[in-house]
Amino acid sequence: MKVLLLSQHFWPESFRINEIAQSLVEQGCEVTVLTGKPNYPEGRLFDGYRVGGIQRERHQGFEIVRVPLLPRGPGGARALVLNYLSFIACASLMGAWALRGRRFDVIFVYGTSPILQAIPAVVLKWIKGAALVTWVQDLWPDSLEITGFIRNKRALAAVAVVVRWIYRRTNLLLVQSQAFLAPVRAMAGGVPVAVHENPGDAARPGPLAPSPLGLDPAVFNIVFAGNLGTVQALDCVLDAAERLGPDAGIRWWLVGSGARDAWLAEQVQRRGLSQVTLAGRFPPGQMPSIFAQADALLVSLLGGPALSLTVPSKIQAYLAAGRPILASLDGEGARVVREAGAGLASPAQDSAALAAAAQALQAMPAAERQALGEAGRRYYAEHYEPERLASALVKHFERAVAARP
Repeated sequence: MKVLLLSQHFWPESFRINEIAQSLVEQGCEVTVLTGKPNYPEGRLFDGYRVGGIQRERHQGFEIVRVPLLPRGPGGARALVLNYLSFIACASLMGAWALRGRRFDVIFVYGTSPILQAIPAVVLKWIKGAALVTWVQDLWPDSLEITGFIRNKRALAAVAVVVRWIYRRTNLLLVQSQAFLAPVRAMAGGVPVAVHENPGDAARPGPLAPSPLGLDPAVFNIVFAGNLGTVQALDCVLDAAERLGPDAGIRWWLVGSGARDAWLAEQVQRRGLSQVTLAGRFPPGQMPSIFAQADALLVSLLGGPALSLTVPSKIQAYLAAGRPILASLDGEGARVVREAGAGLASPAQDSAALAAAAQALQAMPAAERQALGEAGRRYYAEHYEPERLASALVKHFERAVAARP
């Protein structure tokens, strides 16, 4: 099967879609990736790439076709909007030119925010006559309103019109959790919608690399890993750390980077949170060793109807790591942690409950915490194992192609 995978972000940027592309190749698909020039998260182009022109490369058995875009820059809504719009325009026009004469059975969109990146896929569907499958990772316009990116009701209504237009020009919509089914179906018209969960990371052969953090074994180390942004509710994490104080024997590690880097650094210094460490970003290959050294792994999100439907992708990575999970979120994410028996979940943005849960994990016997981690690993194997989900994804493609007019 010939698959055109469309995603604004791709290798060498660190996104789940990188391993999904590789898994499709291993399932026997002929994969071509249409993407932009890598610039996430720093906002500047990676070495070896230029803003203009189409660039082509091969990676792990598939071709990558890169169209121009405006880098997202150091921050700001205007630069981010221009980054998104430039990719949509260039992928629609220059992408179609770069792929002229090529035939595909299915076009697959990795639908992270913004879902508007599916617009080029609709254009290419018309040109190529291929089936279009879009994997919805974020609910628009709900998430725009929750994060405060757009507050104007008319603007949100206009976004909803565009999202409906995209959904209804897709042959199959996949959603990342059961809770996404109802809101997506409400906007999809008669387009079929199915659940396809996010897989975890593929197992890395060989022994773990030494951890770059050097966690102190004399204290209880809680590690948060990933994007340090608004929706991660990191103010709640800092509040919980402040409640417990520096003498509680708990150290909080924030591993990653994002829009709140500067704010977090200012808050840690202003509040004197010596028990909180901003560790920065590390290559994906070093994360398993960081997880293995942690006493607990932390996931947090803002509250709200849209985010409560989401299972953050870091939960899969945490389950695979076999470490206890400390969750500060509502809805689907909390359900997975509880159903797996992998840790403790407290309500979103409740710093008192998060602090109490952290202390409860700290007080557990080591054998009990180990049992939580092992339960998480079993749940991961049953629900998020990459090879099984890759096979299921190919079956979704086959159904979409068979049902295509």
